[in-house]
Amino acid sequence: MYKDRSTATEGRTGASKSELGTLRDPSDRKRINDALDKHLHLEKSPPSTSKGANGRLSIPSTSAGRRGPGDSRNASGLDKANYTEDVEDSDTDSEESDVSGSDGDDTSWISWFCNLRGNEFFCEVDDEYIQDDFNLCGLSSQVPYYDYALDLILDVESSNDDILTEEQNELVESAAEMLYGLIHVRYILTSKGMNAMLEKYKNTDFGRCPRVYCSGQPCLPVGQSDIPRTSTVKIYCPKCEDVYYPRSKYQGNSDTDGAYFGTTFPHLFLMTYAHIKPSRPMQSYVPKIFGFKIHKSAR
Repeated sequence: MYKDRSTATEGRTGASKSELGTLRDPSDRKRINDALDKHLHLEKSPPSTSKGANGRLSIPSTSAGRRGPGDSRNASGLDKANYTEDVEDSDTDSEESDVSGSDGDDTSWISWFCNLRGNEFFCEVDDEYIQDDFNLCGLSSQVPYYDYALDLILDVESSNDDILTEEQNELVESAAEMLYGLIHVRYILTSKGMNAMLEKYKNTDFGRCPRVYCSGQPCLPVGQSDIPRTSTVKIYCPKCEDVYYPRSKYQGNSDTDGAYFGTTFPHLFLMTYAHIKPSRPMQSYVPKIFGFKIHKSAR
């Protein structure tokens, strides 16, 4: 499961890197688990196959060097030149396939996780921050399979891979997501973490306020509780200072735990970067009937 990065990635999803962003629904998670089982059987197949650029297994073609029984064996040097060219083309294709496959190996677990659809709100936590035990104080008692999950996040090879059952491997996957979320909520309160979230805020990665009079004000992620599994993540508008559900584009975040962003982040963020805090809207909606304002006593 952890032995090489491409196996860790494709084994978790059963799909190519270009398809990872589409796997987030519960039905997709079931398909991932089924694909994991198939992948474990594929690892037992003969190693004569190579991984193509699209993540599928391909067998290098050898038909270029075959001759039928009716072919002329005493052909001129032109046939030999064509044969040599075909073999070189086949070798070139095989090398390109191997290079393309090795390029995908450079993706870390953290990058893979943050690029999943529904995880747009997460920023990538620095490895150095995660490797500092002080920053992880108290998390080992909150996360099952803590050591395995931490190794998975840091792409560390484990010598105990064969000990875990398939069901336990799935639990390690879930534990890694939970552990990363609990690390993330601490990281985004640091200077590096806030700077990473500032870039996402400038790119409107968190969405805009749905309130009309906020005029599309970019929002920030916020949790309604610091206790995990209490509520899902919401977006906070710094203009009207209210919270909303993420809009349709970010519906994948509807199952993301709000504790992975916490109740502190947006407010500390706006205090740190006070120059980006907008002024409150001066205009508000006024209900009318036939053009006349409704008196407060009639509301």
